[in-house]
Amino acid sequence: MVSLNKSFFYGIGFASITWAVSLYLYWQLTQTLSIRPSPTSSSIQAVSQSSRIDAARENDEMHEAPYIKGGTYVNSPQLVKKLQPLRKSKLQSKNAQVLDELGMVKTVEDQRVRDEGFKLHAFNVLISNKLSLHRELPDTRNKLCKDVIYPAHLPAASVIVCFYNEHFMTLLRTIHSILGRTPGQLLTEIVLVDDFSDISDLNINLTNYMNNNSGLKEKVMLFKTQRREGLIRARMFGAQRATGKVLIFLDSHIEVNVDWIQPLLARVYNNRSNVAIPVIDIINADTFAYTPSPLVRGGFNWGLHFKWENLPTGTIAKPIDLVNPIKSPTMAGGLFAIDRNYFMEIGQYDAGMDIWGGENLEISFRIWMCGGRLDIVPCSRVGHVFRRRRPYGDPDGKDTMLRNSLRVAHVWMDAYKDYFIKERPDASNVNFGDVSERVQLRKRLKCYDFNWYIKNVYPELTLPTDSEVRLKNKWSALEQDKFQPWHTRKRNYVDHYKLRLSNTSYCAQSTKDSKSKGSTLYLKLCTPSKNQIWFETDKGELVLQQLLCLQSGPTYPYLFKCHEMGGNQEWKHKGESKTPIYNMAAGMCLGVDQIHLGAKVRMKLCTDPSLNMWDLVS
Repeated sequence: MVSLNKSFFYGIGFASITWAVSLYLYWQLTQTLSIRPSPTSSSIQAVSQSSRIDAARENDEMHEAPYIKGGTYVNSPQLVKKLQPLRKSKLQSKNAQVLDELGMVKTVEDQRVRDEGFKLHAFNVLISNKLSLHRELPDTRNKLCKDVIYPAHLPAASVIVCFYNEHFMTLLRTIHSILGRTPGQLLTEIVLVDDFSDISDLNINLTNYMNNNSGLKEKVMLFKTQRREGLIRARMFGAQRATGKVLIFLDSHIEVNVDWIQPLLARVYNNRSNVAIPVIDIINADTFAYTPSPLVRGGFNWGLHFKWENLPTGTIAKPIDLVNPIKSPTMAGGLFAIDRNYFMEIGQYDAGMDIWGGENLEISFRIWMCGGRLDIVPCSRVGHVFRRRRPYGDPDGKDTMLRNSLRVAHVWMDAYKDYFIKERPDASNVNFGDVSERVQLRKRLKCYDFNWYIKNVYPELTLPTDSEVRLKNKWSALEQDKFQPWHTRKRNYVDHYKLRLSNTSYCAQSTKDSKSKGSTLYLKLCTPSKNQIWFETDKGELVLQQLLCLQSGPTYPYLFKCHEMGGNQEWKHKGESKTPIYNMAAGMCLGVDQIHLGAKVRMKLCTDPSLNMWDLVS
């Protein structure tokens, strides 16, 4: 029998302990890398910070989109290849993959549809045409909202949707979204108002669709105005035909989220003079990706432009504050719920206003000054397509925003209207029409003056006459972020490399220096130069020398200020070598027409047989 000495057993024991410790440390390391909390995973989400509510590229009836900007980024400890990304839910990953496929421009016809859609509707109709009318949406509410119990007998609502030249499939998705996510007993009807659209066959196609879908005919009513009235009078037209106890006004390019209507109805049910506003989530106009908005409130400046702003300090002090109503001085205007009789009693809208603009501030001032209340309801979420621009205006080319704002100022703002006129000296020669009827309405309702509104509703509003001390006090009353200029903002970089055209020695380089916005790309010999180094962020951005982002254009990609909203600055690839580089917003890939020194990099069809591949070279 073979004898074994003690040293052999000691060696076996030491090796076993070493392996056990090593495995434990490896397990801890992998847990640390994989369980990186997402920004919305905690019960109390970050909800303020001024850097989150900068202007999006949009100027339609919903004004700027509230969005989260870059103050929350932190740099990685070091740049590493293929750093494990933030964990996403299965639904988010599934939706992203679906949108990638739907947005790809595969043919010249696809490109024509996409380009014409942007011209007419200011969003990507190529994706909207292919996207399901019943798509799943991420539940963007705080998790506490699921535990809220609402009254058993809430009033039913009429949902009023006015449209002018709306994209057909996007309008259908709006309708099906409301029908599919609203309990039947809480929905009296959907009132569609076609404001004399001049897109051929839009009304006919909608009528035929409704006639061929019996489920729609029971709940959906379609009306058409006899002439172009504009958003303001079209809403009054719809309200006069609605029969529900509560009116809910929605835009025609929205998707409601889960349990969206109960919080709004409960707020109105609690007090008939309460006006309830949902949190407006963002549907990206380029990609139709649905993302949550932070909790912000409505304000305005002395040019009478609506703005999103941070909540007053201390508004979100404990978890329950994330489900409680949030006082808002103004509303964005497109989406709100109001008792039908109360809406009529306080004067509906100002029928003397034209087309669009200013009506949201007018009704906000009137609600507050005449005894009502305006609140954002965090547990109600509605996604809205924030378009690149407002695709329509006054048929006669008039500045309806300025004219309507003058009516607001002269009826509701008393001596404070001088601040507006000083801000807009061009307003002095504008005919704003007869406002005597609205002045009489204010007297009949025994409304407070505008000074009361500022002191009691919006004390944080800065006045042109404020001293430096008073300005500082007002600014400190709102949640603030440390300001970070866009070009020095910290970002989470996950990789860095050169973009080398496969099977060549040419790399993509800016035609100008890396600080020049608008600079396009061309092929240069690959060198160790910094102006060929691209830094990839966890948002899929490609940042040249950590300064400017690569942005897709209709023909050529170019460098531009990083807006951190994805879309035309979000790029995707498959790996380190021989990969296409795809932009989801454009639906196209990077390439060149001919391979030679100095060739311009352009956007090309990803299905092009001659599409160029790229190597990501460290």
